[in-house]
Amino acid sequence: MKLQWKKPTRRQVQRFLVYCLIVMAGNAAAAAASTLFIIPNGLVMGGTTGLGIFVRNLVDEQNEWLVSFTVYAANIILFILGAILLGKKFALATFAGTLLYPSFVSLFTYVNNVYVAAYGQPIAADDPWLAIICGSIMFGAGIGCVVRVGASTGGTDIPPLILHKFFNIPVAVTLWALDLTIVLIQLIVVPLDTVLYGVVITIFASVVVDLVSPIGLRKRQVQIVSAQWREIRAMILNELHRGVTLLHARTGFLQKERYVIMTVVSNREVVRLRNAVQAIDPEAFFTVSVVSEVRGRGFSSEKILLPLSEERDAEEPSDAYAESAAAKDPVAQNGTDGKGV
Repeated sequence: MKLQWKKPTRRQVQRFLVYCLIVMAGNAAAAAASTLFIIPNGLVMGGTTGLGIFVRNLVDEQNEWLVSFTVYAANIILFILGAILLGKKFALATFAGTLLYPSFVSLFTYVNNVYVAAYGQPIAADDPWLAIICGSIMFGAGIGCVVRVGASTGGTDIPPLILHKFFNIPVAVTLWALDLTIVLIQLIVVPLDTVLYGVVITIFASVVVDLVSPIGLRKRQVQIVSAQWREIRAMILNELHRGVTLLHARTGFLQKERYVIMTVVSNREVVRLRNAVQAIDPEAFFTVSVVSEVRGRGFSSEKILLPLSEERDAEEPSDAYAESAAAKDPVAQNGTDGKGV
């Protein structure tokens, strides 16, 4: 069977270019953090960069290029190991990161040497905490950008994935243990306070990764309980142009069947939606929660607006159960509606 090559659409080309730019920018930011703030100021960290710092301190503290060489060697060895044990798909996904990160480390090592030659000392040489904070934020932001688009920088990401595949050990746990081990073994060549700084860098960078990787993907999930659900549903579909899901529910006191409207909107649309709902039904029960990531039509893929003629009204939920319950409930017979939903 012959495979036919299809010409990519303009949107696919644009998305691929954005993907490439984010991967390059993320690797560049992480490498710049290592070589401009952490390495020149005698600090340590985890990952293959931490291994490079360890080898340099062990062999020749004055040779900064040992870090780049070690990162290259470690990344290539781990990449080959991952390609053998994790398959071709993994190899294709991590190939760029395996080469990009050490290449940027080499580039920014040269930039740092130029800076030191011009000013006599590296950036933040007089303030280790400035170097730690700036380095951690830049490194975490860079890795977070790479993680956000589903790419990898390779290196020490690979052993946790192998252990997860064969022994079902959680990736996050193994990655933390591996990075902290790399930091702690450097007690052989550096003082304890330097290692403790390295632990702080590892923690700060991990926190920034967790904050940055879902940025732009976080949305607000709104649930609305109202007797005027038809009007609210029409407003969301026709004015906000957002999708709606009707959840079949039953009130807690009278056990009356109702529809709960669920929709997902951007942060900016929450206030607009709340005001519109209150204008329709001031007594509506309105809850908002944060969702870490949203994928699907209108968010991660192109929005399609259907003509109004294609809308379909849902049927009113059956109240047979509620009527039978109300017949036995003296409070309901007196016309008192309970304490909410």
